[in-house]
Formats: sequence, C-alpha cells, structure tokens
Amino acid sequence: MRMPRGGRLFLATCLGSLFVLVLYFQSITKPEAAGKMSSSPGKSRRSPLQTLYNGDQQLDLLSAQRSLQGRRELLEQACLSHTKKRRVLSPPDLKHLIVDDKHGLIYCYVPKVACTNWKRVLMVLTSDGRYTDPLAIPANEAHVAGNLRTLSEFSVPEINRRLRSYLKFIFVREPFERLVSAYRNKFTRSYNTAFHKRYGTKIIRRHRADPEPESLKRGHDVTFPEFVQYLVDPRTQREEPFNEHWERVHSLCHPCLIHYDVVGKYETLEPDARAVLRLAGVEGALQFPTSGKSTRTDGDMAARYFKHISPFYQKRLFNLYRMDFLLFNYSTPEYLRTR
Repeated sequence: MRMPRGGRLFLATCLGSLFVLVLYFQSITKPEAAGKMSSSPGKSRRSPLQTLYNGDQQLDLLSAQRSLQGRRELLEQACLSHTKKRRVLSPPDLKHLIVDDKHGLIYCYVPKVACTNWKRVLMVLTSDGRYTDPLAIPANEAHVAGNLRTLSEFSVPEINRRLRSYLKFIFVREPFERLVSAYRNKFTRSYNTAFHKRYGTKIIRRHRADPEPESLKRGHDVTFPEFVQYLVDPRTQREEPFNEHWERVHSLCHPCLIHYDVVGKYETLEPDARAVLRLAGVEGALQFPTSGKSTRTDGDMAARYFKHISPFYQKRLFNLYRMDFLLFNYSTPEYLRTR
C-alpha cells in the first residue's frame, strides 16, 4: 500500500528535523564561540561561551578554568571509552535543560544537586527585575513548571542554535550520596505524602513480607533496603522511567550526546557556582545562595545506610549507577562490599 504524497512529504519533513538534531549531537566536538551575543538592542558583549574558551585574563578565571577543563576532558574520554551506541535525541529528551536567552546559558538540572538554588538564580537572571534575591523565592515556586523555559519548548533549528552558541553547564554529585539524600528527603520526611502514596505503597507491597495495613495504605515507612530492592527490581523500569530524584544523571542530561562546557560538582559547589556566574558576567550583582540549613549528606552517612544492604544488592545497585561513577570521575566507595 503506497503512502499518499502529502503523507510522504510530512514524514520526510519530520525525519529531516530529527536528522538535523542528531547531526549536531553526534558531530559536535567544540562549541561555536564566534560572534558577539547581544543582551539588549544596540549592546554587544562577550558571551559566556567566548569568555570560557577565549580565556579572558581579566576575569581571573585561570585556575577555575583549568579545573573545569580537566573535568570536561575526563568526561569526553569516559564517553568515548564506555558509550558504544548513539541514539537520536528528540525535544522531549531536553526537558531538564533550562534556557537563559538573556545571558546565553543552558543549565541541566539534577535533583538533589542544589537544583532548587540554581533554579532560583535563573529565575532572577531571566525575570527582568521581578526577582532580585534568589533566597526570597520560595522553594516550591522555583519548581513550578512554566517559570523557566526548557530547551524542549523550542523548534529543532532553535535548539541547535542555542546548543552551538550558549554556555552549557551541569552540576553532579557522588551518585550514592545523592541517592541517600533522595531517600531521606522523599521517604523519611512526614510532609512528603505524595511520594509515600505514589511510590511508598508500591515498594512496601512488593518488597515487605507481611506488611501492616497502615503501611500498605500510607506508604510512609519505607526502609532504605526496601528502596534499594525497588530500584534494582527489573519490573520497576519496565513499568515506568525512574523518578527524576533517583534517575541517573546520564539519563537526565545526556552528557555523551550534549557537550557540556562546565561540569560543576556538589563537593565544590560554591567555587564552581562562582565560576559560572563570573562567566555569565553577573557575579558582582548576584551571589549563589548559601544557607546554614542543608540536607547535604557525606560519605560517612552513605556508608551507614549501605551497612544494612547485602553485598548482592550493593553490587546490583552499583551496576545500575556505574555509568554516573565513570562519567563524572567518582571512585567506587570504600564501604561497598561487592565481592
């Protein structure tokens, strides 16, 4: 059965658009840093991407640049060593990439890696004066869909143009520390009833022997070993994708298909955040929020949680998050008993 001419034309147009996208992702080695970026009519200034790759001496970024360049190179080498297959990325894959057209920035947000504060900062940068203090923005407002634009909202040509000419940055964290932080926040806090109902009830039903009726109803008392069993259960990902709070970074941000210019780390959050704001030309007017109240975990806390996980499940969990360890140069935790 032959397809009507109009249908063939529509299909060819769609495939052509996707092909443009995949050509960019698969062929990129260095970003396009030519030309000036204008933040307002009649005003021209150096873009963050130009500042990074042209090495502006006046910004005193040399030591930070060396560290950031080393991470970029390690990431590229790891991608070449451990990534065999290439796949086409479509706009829905880009929903975690937040766009700041005014300053030429693209930020891929990773939950449990200071993403609330980064969203607050970007709301200030993109608000045209509506917001001035990141910490004055309520945390829940920072996560409201629509307050910030994502790359997935643009057409394929617009996506490619921004990926070529904007500074793309990501912040990552030791995978198991991030996982423990996600568990503590979503399953041990009484106010997270939505997560308890949505995930806790399913986890208890599947992975607890003889659960109490109240636990089955509320899902409020999931243990960390039960959470781990849920993660490594093959049924989990067959039924639906991981929630973004425990999804792997490489699945959220596609670092082997998108060339990130800056790879910041939670472990060096403050200096790395300063470097990004300095590259954006806003460091004097805006500081990255720091707060005494923190949910940061450390290696000792992660070790305490993993102490109650059997070597069998530790090995399966490490295999699940192995790519994030490799891509972002995190060592295998000493407390793991995988042999």
